[in-house]
Amino acid sequence: MKNAQTFTSVLVTLLLLAVIFFVIERIAGHGRNRVQPVLRRGWFTDVVYWFATVLLTKPLVRVLLLLPAVLLVLAQVVPAEAFKLGAYAGYGPLSRQPVWLQTVQIYLLVDFFSYWSHRLFHRGRWWPFHAVHHSSEDLDWLGSLRVHPVNDLVNKLAQVTPVLLLGYNPLVTLTSAPILTFYAIFLHANVNWDFGPLRSVIATPVFHRWHHSKERAAWDKNFAGLLPLWDIIFGTYYMPTGRYPENFGICEPMPKGYFGQLWEPFAWLLRRGKKVDPT
Repeated sequence: MKNAQTFTSVLVTLLLLAVIFFVIERIAGHGRNRVQPVLRRGWFTDVVYWFATVLLTKPLVRVLLLLPAVLLVLAQVVPAEAFKLGAYAGYGPLSRQPVWLQTVQIYLLVDFFSYWSHRLFHRGRWWPFHAVHHSSEDLDWLGSLRVHPVNDLVNKLAQVTPVLLLGYNPLVTLTSAPILTFYAIFLHANVNWDFGPLRSVIATPVFHRWHHSKERAAWDKNFAGLLPLWDIIFGTYYMPTGRYPENFGICEPMPKGYFGQLWEPFAWLLRRGKKVDPT
């Protein structure tokens, strides 16, 4: 019964997102986006990713995120009883700040560590796992769901572990997660929105869709998930004026189905494949 309720909840959430992004892409963004069918190439694979990520990968993430708690206990920073009783609310001066201030700091920290974990996945042996996400050729909101479990697990650990180890209230961290997740989905939407004067202040669909472009100048650019500031500081910012990304995907071969994409990064490593330059 519980499994059926969980599946129904996941399905309803997906349908709700589909309605929201139908309005964003097909109504609000009509006439200013890349023309592609609603049921575009790879849509079914991305739907499978949605269910697999929420029902299978997410529980595994919860288990792995026990690691920071174990480290805090082993270092005798926090007593084990605090976690057993569900009474843990962070530690140290950072946890005693107002909730709004913790929230702002957490957003900055998560975005900073996400920037660097994202750059990591564009290099060497990490790239095959991230290439799965970049393999969408008709990029839209649904393409954001195509994330290999290895990529997803490492990203979550990179984002949450530093925040918890620094002592922030975990409740604030958890409540921030859905907002960041929705915004990550929005950044993939098939709309040419750059927020005008805010285009260099906050990440936009145009900003992130350039990241997915196969155009050589856009290769390995725009890694930030929220603040382009990191890309500006570290020299990876790319936002040409008056132009929009059109050509998406990767240069390497990638299976079309879910299970083929799960295995392909490991097969890639076994055959010692290398990242293909789009030139």
